[in-house]
Amino acid sequence: MASRRTTDSSSSPFIPSARSLAWTLVAGTVLLAGAVHDEQPPQPSAGQALSPLPGASVYRTAAPAGPAVSPLPPADPLWLRIPAINVNAPVTKLHLDSSGALEPPPADDPNRAGWYSEGTAPGSAGTAVTAGHVDLPTGNAGVFYELGALTKGNTIEIDRADRRTAVFTVDALEIYDKQRFPSKKVYGISERAELRVITCGGGYAKHTGYQGNLVVYATLTAVR
Repeated sequence: MASRRTTDSSSSPFIPSARSLAWTLVAGTVLLAGAVHDEQPPQPSAGQALSPLPGASVYRTAAPAGPAVSPLPPADPLWLRIPAINVNAPVTKLHLDSSGALEPPPADDPNRAGWYSEGTAPGSAGTAVTAGHVDLPTGNAGVFYELGALTKGNTIEIDRADRRTAVFTVDALEIYDKQRFPSKKVYGISERAELRVITCGGGYAKHTGYQGNLVVYATLTAVR
């Protein structure tokens, strides 16, 4: 692991506003943006970005990397695995706080992913949102430190309370500046069962933390 030094992360927003959507999601929040590193977390190449479909609306921005399957009924996610980057993490429910911001996963357990539980359940029709720490002010790597190393076609597995496992195939990875975060593009309505995995990314500034968000787009392609 690269050596790290800690900084003040108190002014580093994580997920930008999405209140303009038909379904309420999240507003800006301090989720993660802690330590600066001698070596930065992996960043996706330009080749992992979305490839827009001709004539596609903002809600259907790319063809799925694998064949989509029928969505599942709602069920809470319990565990999230990303084999390509050795993620194997319990999932905790995330809620909005009094300011309308998404509460972060607990900082005392960096190997924990969060799910916006007032939104779509992973595997059900719509856009499910998961989030987690890239690193922490303590200098520890977070659950999604290696997220930027994913490539199109990698899989994300989510064990659900109904004893089914929803398997998603990665369609794309993109980094967005937090001040110009495309909420409708990321959180938009879909008839497919889609997943977003979000953490901090992009450039790092000592007094403001990470300048962007890394977003992984994925589509349900199998159920076990």
